Amino acid sequence: MSGRALGRTGGQLALVATLLTARPPIRLSAQDPGPILDRASAAYQTIATLAADFVQIVANPLAGGPDTTRGRLYEMRPSRFAMRFTDPQGDRIVADGRWLWLYTPSTTPGQVIRSAIPATGNTGPNLLGQFVEHPRTQYRARYVRADSLADGWADVVALTPTAADPPYSEAVIWVDRNDGLLRRVEIVEQSGQRRTVILRHLTVNAAVPQREFTFSVPSGARVVDQ
Repeated sequence: MSGRALGRTGGQLALVATLLTARPPIRLSAQDPGPILDRASAAYQTIATLAADFVQIVANPLAGGPDTTRGRLYEMRPSRFAMRFTDPQGDRIVADGRWLWLYTPSTTPGQVIRSAIPATGNTGPNLLGQFVEHPRTQYRARYVRADSLADGWADVVALTPTAADPPYSEAVIWVDRNDGLLRRVEIVEQSGQRRTVILRHLTVNAAVPQREFTFSVPSGARVVDQ
């Protein structure tokens, strides 16, 4: 297996374990990250469902150049989540409310990794909730900068987990100034690998077909429980 494939597979396992009219940036008073996190948390509480196109960039210091993948992300709070990849075609991460499934035929054909979703906890297995549910108690926050994206401005905040054994050493989030939603997340994993997920064409509180949160084990595939 190539270093790039190893980086992608390892990164997906770590994830199983986690655009805005240009105008001059608005200066925040004292650039305090607390109100930004509060706004992001409040915006997240209004979401029942979310769908977005994503681009994921994984930079592994041991694998050479970055690995870029694409697809469609879905979320239905509290415990249903999916990342369905179009490049590489067929890779997918699906949380069906009981199990979290990881299937990456592009790197490990014939194997499915299954993890039980904890019965307790608030964020569930999703990419966004872990950063915006109770962020003041889960992270030490630092305001980084204002950043222009496709159709407005975002505030960039760096988060250092306060947990004793977090799956990543730091996360950086882009909070849209218009609606408080996350538009980009960068995660520095404990291995040193850096994962960036960019969200575009977000749709919130629209119906999401149940099939997006359903996983069927491919014929002949081996299920490995973690």
